[in-house]
Amino acid sequence: MKALLTVFAALAITGCATPQGGTPDCPADARELPLQSLYGRWEARFDGSPAVAAVQLGKHPEYAGVRGTITRSAGGTARPSVAQLAGDIDDEGALSIDESLDGRAISGVWAGTLQPGSCGREFRGTWRNAADQSTHPFVLNKTEGTQGNQ
Repeated sequence: MKALLTVFAALAITGCATPQGGTPDCPADARELPLQSLYGRWEARFDGSPAVAAVQLGKHPEYAGVRGTITRSAGGTARPSVAQLAGDIDDEGALSIDESLDGRAISGVWAGTLQPGSCGREFRGTWRNAADQSTHPFVLNKTEGTQGNQ
């Protein structure tokens, strides 16, 4: 038993131990993620809504960030709403995204953190509706890999 504890201690000191709840090669902070890992398809779930929104992110053409869309189902026969997204990982390691329904004014703001052990595939945070300043928790999960320059 003592020998086993010594091995685990040695692994922890050398950085080879698996982080609690994670895997050895998963970044602990979103600042450690390559920007390309944000590219692709995601599912967004918001509290109070059973619907899943489809998010597509790709390379932003003007700065080191992402640009894309979110498509929310309107339910029934109504057409889904599509909003534009633009954002990045801020200096504190948070995913920060601005959302716009018309391409000019900000209609929502996302602030989320990378979930430990998710290997860059899950963010949780708060979405703020710019119209009424209400806030809603969200979960953003990666559903498909890198999509290049989309």
